Amino acid sequence: MARVTLQTIAEQLGVSRMTVSNAFSRPDQLSPDLRARILAAADDLGYVGPDPAARALARGTTGAVGVLLTDSLAYAFTDDVATTFLGAVVDELAATGLALTLLPSDERDDVVPARDVALDGALVYSCKFESAARDWLVRRKLPLVFVDQDPAAGIASVNVDDRAGARAAAQHVVDLGHRRVGIVTVTVDGPRGILEDPLGAARGHPQKQRLLGWFDALERAGVHPTVVQAQHNDDDEANAAAAVLLATEPRPTAVLCFSDVLALGVIRVAGDLGLRVPDDVSVVGFDDSPVGRQCTPMLTTVHQDVVAKGRLAAESLAAAIDHARSGTRSRVRHHVLPTELVVRGSTGPAATTT
Repeated sequence: MARVTLQTIAEQLGVSRMTVSNAFSRPDQLSPDLRARILAAADDLGYVGPDPAARALARGTTGAVGVLLTDSLAYAFTDDVATTFLGAVVDELAATGLALTLLPSDERDDVVPARDVALDGALVYSCKFESAARDWLVRRKLPLVFVDQDPAAGIASVNVDDRAGARAAAQHVVDLGHRRVGIVTVTVDGPRGILEDPLGAARGHPQKQRLLGWFDALERAGVHPTVVQAQHNDDDEANAAAAVLLATEPRPTAVLCFSDVLALGVIRVAGDLGLRVPDDVSVVGFDDSPVGRQCTPMLTTVHQDVVAKGRLAAESLAAAIDHARSGTRSRVRHHVLPTELVVRGSTGPAATTT
């Protein structure tokens, strides 16, 4: 059977090839009835549309935007905060016709996705500063938006006020009378355990800013926290890091956590040790993810509007792509969204006796 082309359909309907092309790529140029006739004829002939690669080459665009994650791509599907963020990005991009492409940060053989995949732009989300994939995207001079990253000149960014949120969390436990405070964070690649110089070891924008916020309030109150590092932000690491922290002497009466995932690990391990939350140990998370509202007691945490962050990131990237296509320049904006402490049942006054 001969290959069906735009010309085949045009000859069958007695219209020009350009008219058939417009039915697929510029439907606003045709009446609804004519476009319906063309699409029906294409369907009868088994024609699915112009080749996407050829169309992208002709238009000088791919219709795809990347999202770079530092860790494995599984993070995008297993972490509540990441899935909420990506869902908001997809919703915001839907009207633009841009599709999302997840980019792994690892390099295999001669394939470097951040270097080799055709993209109109990319979001760099929760990614290590030293990532080679991040560097490739910058070197390609693509329209970019940094999310949960240190702001950089010439690149739009979207962050939340991590420092203020962490400061409020630490001040909350100080005001409850806690003076033995622990912190569970994710800071660097390295062995799990107690960090002697957590501020010096911190890598990544949220990690550094949250540590600064916790220390703002704790140092002002004369509190010197024990800081334990988890290697990853997952359940197994949460349990392991919590076990290290709760075995220290004297045991903390309050624990501040980098995420709700790590906070739930502290609550689980405390229960295994026969400790009551919040009577024996108060626990504060960060993110206000659904899991924190489903546990008992419900988790005191710092709320960040992940949906707003995703929508703003997508909106900023779409605008940057539009300006790149038109050759115009716009003012680069660095957005910082507010955070808010949400007090629930996992925190209470420090015990009067030890």
